[in-house]
Amino acid sequence: MKLTPEQAIQLHGFNNLTKSLSFNMYDICYTKTTEERDAYIEYVDEQYNADRLTAILKSVSDIIGANVLNIAKQDYIPQGASVTMLVSEGPVAEMNTETFDETPGPLPDHVVMHLDKSHITVHTYPESHPDEGICTFRADIDVSTCGEISPLKALNFLIHSFEPDMMTMDYRVRGFTRDINGRKLFIDHDISSIQNYIPDKDKKLYDMIDVNVYQENIFHTKCKLKAFDLDNYLFGYTKEKLSPEEQASITDRLKIEMDEIYYGKNMKRGSL
Repeated sequence: MKLTPEQAIQLHGFNNLTKSLSFNMYDICYTKTTEERDAYIEYVDEQYNADRLTAILKSVSDIIGANVLNIAKQDYIPQGASVTMLVSEGPVAEMNTETFDETPGPLPDHVVMHLDKSHITVHTYPESHPDEGICTFRADIDVSTCGEISPLKALNFLIHSFEPDMMTMDYRVRGFTRDINGRKLFIDHDISSIQNYIPDKDKKLYDMIDVNVYQENIFHTKCKLKAFDLDNYLFGYTKEKLSPEEQASITDRLKIEMDEIYYGKNMKRGSL
């Protein structure tokens, strides 16, 4: 059923739907030595420390129209960081019809919508391959909201905050709310794909796969950069310092790493 903004707000009581976005980003790097590996992990650990992650999540809370009640943040030893925000209902402004459209969110201007008790979390996971010099940095961001606005409106900002090599995104609407006649609504906005919340210019940069279960209001999209420039995956030097054989070998290892993450399985070389 197509819901207009006017129909969507004619509810019996508060909007009880829970909308959850899980955004997982990956940064891939090749390091030749143990020293380079440690330097890369230290670099990304500092780039995405608890203070910077807190600033990103505060911007997300602005986009979804939330007031921050509490912040718990932690930098871990030897690496990694976590931030958890408890947010509550933000000020209620005039209904923004774009909230109900499958369109990218702001970068970020302030979006003020009705929101109840919810949370936003981020955790980081720097790690490395034991043998092949591959380093992977992953950040997991979860945005859970109750109310009219979907956390998908924060997706555009998250992509531009991290500029990831790869992304995995999950969106789920849980529970139900009632209209003024008592009829249950299990979703209050139309959605065909998470991709519709990503700007066209960004979608052109990625290969994308959707796995959606429409009848259960479950949506999954994963993305991998189309272009591959080895220089973007080397830490502290450029490919000109490598022999053609080294360049080919490292490229092969990096592409296998990315394909394994993208397809969610271990692969043999030459399998794709």
